[in-house]
This record gives sequence, structure tokens and C-alpha cells, in this order.
Amino acid sequence: MKLNFVELTQMMDLSVVRAQHSKEDVRQVVELAIRYRCKAVFTLPCQTPFLKQLVGDENVVIGGVVGFPSGGATMNTKIGEAKELIDLGCRELDMVINIGKLRSGCKQYVLEDIRSIVDVAAGVPVKVVLECHYLTNDEIRTGCELSLESGAAFVKTATGWAPTGATLENVSLIHSCIGDRIDIKAAGDVRRLETVLEMYRRGARRFGVGFDSGKKIIEQASNYPGGIIEF
Repeated sequence: MKLNFVELTQMMDLSVVRAQHSKEDVRQVVELAIRYRCKAVFTLPCQTPFLKQLVGDENVVIGGVVGFPSGGATMNTKIGEAKELIDLGCRELDMVINIGKLRSGCKQYVLEDIRSIVDVAAGVPVKVVLECHYLTNDEIRTGCELSLESGAAFVKTATGWAPTGATLENVSLIHSCIGDRIDIKAAGDVRRLETVLEMYRRGARRFGVGFDSGKKIIEQASNYPGGIIEF
């Protein structure tokens, strides 16, 4: 398999979504994204206006997080958050599934929760964050099925706040459920180029990474002759 350098960076969503992230953290990530043509930058909702100001006319997607990080907000709260983020300029939304409801077997509630955001987004891609660390394999499969049924654009492994995030096994499991019908975003503990390439091989097509990990992955990729990464 082969990827060129730009194809790789265009699959990277840089994130600054921890409670402690400051405006300077956002600034550093945006500079990295613009310099290397990364796909998107995601911040916590309160940082969105500042993110938009920094991105300006650059070809970097402004991303927003809904129900982050617990997924436990009410549907109406999530709907209001999604509407506000879109009004603020977000062109992709990463929505955390209601983890407790999924684990309780409340599939109809979870479906309506996801679908309400997909409907409000009105064409803005929605990524459904499963937070796989807390789910069994069967619950992950159910989350994938509900994501497909809702019309979401992606299934995403994790927020990055849980003890574990993307694993090779979970990426393979998700791909076995959704195939190529919608895409997979691997996030949470994606720290090296080797991990990105193996997850790509297993079906992931977007990668959520923080500043340090993004910088390291870009540095590793830049060492390949001619910018062509063979794996």
C-alpha cells in the first residue's frame, strides 16, 4: 500500500479538547494544521470562535464536539449544542454516544439521540464517538449498527479522555460491522506513524491526534523519500 504525504495529513484531525487546553494550545495546533494541510482542528465548544478566527480563510475544517466527553447530556442539550456549533462555523461534528443508555440496552433512545444530531447537522458530517473502552464487543457492534441506521458519516473509536482509545482490535471490529458504508475515525492513543498505517490497513480513514502526536507522526512521515509512504 502507498500514501503520499498530503494524503496522510489530509486524514489527520488535530484536537485540543482537554479541559486544560489554553488559547496558546489552540494556536499551536492551528499553526501545525495550516502548515501541513491537515484536514481539521477540533476544540472544546467555548474555543470555537477563537479557532475560527485563527483558521480564517485557510483550507482547514473547523470541527466541533457535541456531548463531550461523557455523552450523557439530554437530547435537547445536544441538539442546542450542535446548532450553536454550526452557527459558529463548525463543518464537522464529533458527537459522543450516550454510553450509559447503550450499555443499558436502550437502543431506540441511542438511535434517536444520534439521529437528532444528524438531522440538525443537515449535511454537516457527524462522527459518532463510541468510547470503546467502556463497551463490550457486542455493544460496539450495536453502536455501529445504530450509527449506520442514523445516517452518520463516521464511527469514531474514542474521545481521548478514557483510559484507552483506538486499538487495532477495535478498528478491525468496527470495520467488520460497517465495511465501507461509512468511515472510521481512530482517536485516542494514536501516537506514531506505524499505528496510523496499520489502522489504515484495517479500515480507518481519519485519525484524531493531539499536537505532540501529530507533530511526531508528521516528522516520521517526512522522512520517507519523495514523500511516498510504502507499507
